[in-house]
Amino acid sequence: MTSLPLLPTTLVGSYAQPDWLIDRARLAGRFPPRVRARELWRVAPEHLAQAQDDATELAILAQERAGLDIVTDGEMRRESYSNHFATALDGIDVDNPGTALDRSGHPNPVPRIVGPIRRTRPVQVDDLRFLRAHTGHVVKMTVPGPFTMSQQAQNDHYPDAESAAMDYAAAVNAEIRDLFAAGADIVQIDEPYMQARPDAARAYGLAALNAALDGVTGTTAVHICFGYAAIIHERPEAYSFLPELAGCPVRQVSIETAQSGLDLGVLADLKDKTVILGVIDLSTPEVEPVEVVADRVRRAFDRVPPDRLVISTDCGMKYLPRASAEGKMRAMAGAARLLRAELGVS
Repeated sequence: MTSLPLLPTTLVGSYAQPDWLIDRARLAGRFPPRVRARELWRVAPEHLAQAQDDATELAILAQERAGLDIVTDGEMRRESYSNHFATALDGIDVDNPGTALDRSGHPNPVPRIVGPIRRTRPVQVDDLRFLRAHTGHVVKMTVPGPFTMSQQAQNDHYPDAESAAMDYAAAVNAEIRDLFAAGADIVQIDEPYMQARPDAARAYGLAALNAALDGVTGTTAVHICFGYAAIIHERPEAYSFLPELAGCPVRQVSIETAQSGLDLGVLADLKDKTVILGVIDLSTPEVEPVEVVADRVRRAFDRVPPDRLVISTDCGMKYLPRASAEGKMRAMAGAARLLRAELGVS
């Protein structure tokens, strides 16, 4: 992996998709799609892949120009963080979706499990190769977690959700291995439903996450969040599921602190992990001053040493106007430069 500076900067995963690519008003006016939502794309099907490539190049350039150190593909090809992968697996009836409650308690169309969940082909490896070919930066890819996918599905096949989660874990494990083999520097597993449904996460979600990481030797991260700020407006002041990750083999843990004003005492429980610290509030398009962002990072210094911190956004940047997203990334990179100067490093 390319060497990183102290306090490297990155996105959680997504970047603001262009208006010419996706109907942003329709995207923001509904719950995140769990099944395919082709009606959201503005580009004709025969031109969509090319348009997604172009948008991905723009997202990469935007991150580089803003000064970010770890670059993602911006998830430009995805209608949501999870459905791109979850609907590509065998055992799912994509034409006849089921229903499950979203983390807000509302019913939402979801993949319907009708047979054994199997990953028969790489899903995001070509996306990773495209990213790797278009930047010299450290690159990160994100995949939805097995527990979260098991909660975002109607199970018409397995005896229980735990059995489904373990087969999802095998699929995620195979994908992660292929992503590292294709050149990923970091692979992040997105597990927001561990926060939303902590009892089930303790019962079998952590075991599924561990299974997804079994035998993986690259740098891995897990992201736990409170839900998209554009949709879930209330934020608790503490995580319901976080210390449990201390014994997980994942190397990095991604959390949100900006909008919630999170009590950072919980970070003491993650003393062996690198913490990806969300310090950019995505509930507002207003761009924070560099000093405000730096203060949000400084709050963590008495809990986590700077050499175990990565500076990041809260999650859901895809819902922001592009100008706001660009400004917030620049503020984040500026805060990192300011803090490095204070710490006497370049």
